[in-house]
Order: sequence, then C-alpha cells, then structure tokens
Amino acid sequence: MTHARRTTPTWTPSRRRLLQLGGLGAAGGLLTACGGPSLNGDDGGNGDAEEIDWASVEPASEITWWSNHPGNTLELEASYIAAFNEQYPDITINHVTAGAGYDEIAQRFQAASGTDEIPELVIASDVWWFRYFVNGQVMALDDVFAHLEVDTADYVETLYSDYEYEGRHYAAPYARSTPLFYYNKDMWSAAGLPDRGPETWEELAEWAPALWDQVPSDGAPLALSIGTSWSAWWYSNVLWGYGGGFSDEWTVTLDTPQAQEAGEFVHRMYHGDGAFAGMGSDTNADFQAGIFACLIGSTGSLTGHMEAAQFELGTAFLPDGPVAGPTVPTGGTGLAIAANKTPEQQLAAAMFLKFLTETDNTATFSASTGYMPVRTSAIEGEIMASVYAETPHFRTSVDQLQEKTRVQDWVRVFTPGGDQILTDGIEQIVLGGSSPEEVYPGLATQLDQAFSENVEPYL
Repeated sequence: MTHARRTTPTWTPSRRRLLQLGGLGAAGGLLTACGGPSLNGDDGGNGDAEEIDWASVEPASEITWWSNHPGNTLELEASYIAAFNEQYPDITINHVTAGAGYDEIAQRFQAASGTDEIPELVIASDVWWFRYFVNGQVMALDDVFAHLEVDTADYVETLYSDYEYEGRHYAAPYARSTPLFYYNKDMWSAAGLPDRGPETWEELAEWAPALWDQVPSDGAPLALSIGTSWSAWWYSNVLWGYGGGFSDEWTVTLDTPQAQEAGEFVHRMYHGDGAFAGMGSDTNADFQAGIFACLIGSTGSLTGHMEAAQFELGTAFLPDGPVAGPTVPTGGTGLAIAANKTPEQQLAAAMFLKFLTETDNTATFSASTGYMPVRTSAIEGEIMASVYAETPHFRTSVDQLQEKTRVQDWVRVFTPGGDQILTDGIEQIVLGGSSPEEVYPGLATQLDQAFSENVEPYL
C-alpha cells in the first residue's frame, strides 16, 4: 500500500494503485469484448413460447445446477442437495462449479446455448438475468411456481421484483445482498463521534476531519470499491439520495439537476480540500486492517468482517441524501431455469429452486453468509431470531432491506454493458477528477446506443 497523504485531508492513490484500479475497468472491457453474454435473440429458447400443463408433467430424474457458490457455500449447497434428496430420492442434482463469479458463469452459459452442456438451473445475477431473458435463454417461473404452490408473496418484494419484466418473473432470489455501512468503532470513539452511522452523506463529510486524524497515512475515512458490479451500485445510493437516477425505465436521466448535484458531491468526496473517500484493490481487507475508518460494502461480507476485523465492528444503514425515500440498491444473484430444456427437466429444476428458497433454508443461508433472507417469513422466523440475538449486525442489514431498498434503474441492470459503461464514467470522476458535466453526456450516448442496438430490436 503506497497511498500518499496530502497536507490537506485528501486521499490520492499511488501510481501502482492507479494501475491496479484502472485495470478493473480494463478487465470489464475485455469481458464485454471477448464474448460476454450478447443479445442476439436467436438461440432457440423461449420459456413463454407455449403454455405447459404442469400437472401432466413428471419431473426428470436428473438435472444440473451451475453455481459459483456465493459466500464460499460449496459445502452448504451440497447439504441442501442432500436434504432435497431425502424428500426426492429419484432426482439427481449435478452440482457444478461453473465459474469463480457471476460474470464467468454468464459467459459460459452464453457459450453453452444450443448445446447439451447447458444446465437446467443457473446463477442469474442482477446485471445478467435480463440478457438471458432477451436471448430467450430462461423461462418465466410464474406458471410452474403456481403449479408447485410456491408462496411468491412471501418473497421480499424488492428482491422478487428485481427479476420482473412485463408482469413475468424470470428468476427467483437466492444469494441476495445490499450495500451496508461498516465502521470502525474504535476510530469512531477516538474521534469523539457518536456510536452510530451518519444519517446523511453531508454528516459523514462533516465527521471526516476528525476521522482523518485516526487513519494511517496511506488510508482515508471512507473506502469505496470501483469496478463493474460495484461503482454504480454504491453510486445509486448517492444518486437516489439527491433525487436523481440513472434512468426512468429506458430513458437515461443523467441530464437532470439532481443527477448533476449527486455527481458533483461524489467528485468532492475524492477531490479538493474536503475530500474524504479512498479506494483499494481489496477494500474489505484494507478496512479490516484499519486502513480505512468506514466502508460501503456488501452485506454478504458481514460474516467475514466479524471474523477478521481487529476492532469492534459497527454497522448502519447507508447514508441518506437531501431527498427522503428508499435509497438502497439490491444486488447479488438469483437462480433461473433454462428455457430450452424439456418440461420434465424444468419441473425438476423448479422443485429444487422452490426447496432452496424455502423459509428455513434461506434463513440458514443468511446465517451462514450474511446474505439476505429472501423470504419475509424467514426474516421474522426462529432461525434468524437467534442470529439477531447473538449478532445484532444481521438485524441492521435485514431492517435496511425492508425499510430502505428499491428496484434498480433499468439502464444499469437491463442494458447490456450498462454497468460497465457507468463504471467507466464513475472512474473518470473518481480516478481522473473529471466533472459530471464532462462525463454524463458521453454516458447517456453510450447507454442509448446500447439500448437501441442490443435491446430494443428484441423486445
């Protein structure tokens, strides 16, 4: 770590760190350029092509599940398969590690289209599932879930709605998360701050001078990750807090005064005498090591922070902006069923998907990882109640889920490459010091073009 501390409290990455961080955007560009999921609408699958009488279908005897085991859950997922087989011994689940992350699985799923390799059940993250849908690669779950009497009303509304388009749902929530505000209580106390998170971003800016005195010379009061699936995630919180947004459905809205004001605030977070934010190639590890006083990170990292932090950990809701309302984005992944499989295979996959997201199973998954329980019954159930009693930080995350979350803006999660386009723009503001006036028009042009070329013709 070779950050430089200026005489004024402003965090600046070293040349080495700039190269590391700049590589995040470059890697994302390579993913898009080198065969990441495209939208071509011709791979032959369409889950809504014909109505199926599910009552007349017998489940297949074998299906395949592609997972990256979010939250290091390989063994936990294997235990779910074993428990499922106690109820349904005639259905074999082939459990495949299909990639290290969501992007790798998405690439592989695209490449497998039209082949025997494609699985029945696949990870479908918040920024990939819509590509599967437009390509006709995944089926709508509504009818088969109705046949299986899945209580979809019990899913946390925001989480299930994330997979909805024109009244149909193309995935179910599985390993779902939100950003959470983590803080170092020891530094907070030494700085004379109240033992709570900041209520607003402006309040955090006011606290920053006291926190600069607590962090090491290569640190900063706040850590934020950049790169795809991160930059636009936390940026959404700031943007919504100022009353702005990336889009209104498909219409890009970065030209509004509210979006401009949010961008200017983020610019000030990193540049100028009042700057207080920094970044790193592994902000979780840096925060745990005391490099940063606080962190915006995934709720899925909660267990890791509790185990690794050498200080008393604090958690809080994300800060609000000047405009009241829900300002917390959701994230993580759901699970989708391939459209070009037989009804028998699809029914077996739906049965297993129902099982994975049942109340006790999602509660156990949450307790083991820090990801959100995807059912409201699980949030208030016995398993989570014992978790809250032992670890109140879990209560913070699920309260924020219920009280503060909203569905993400379409151009980020529905437009192919939208998250990467936004990441590149945010990096220009954060790393390059560009103003939102300089960056936003180019982003709008790229997002509009991506929609007109890769989405609109196939809707």
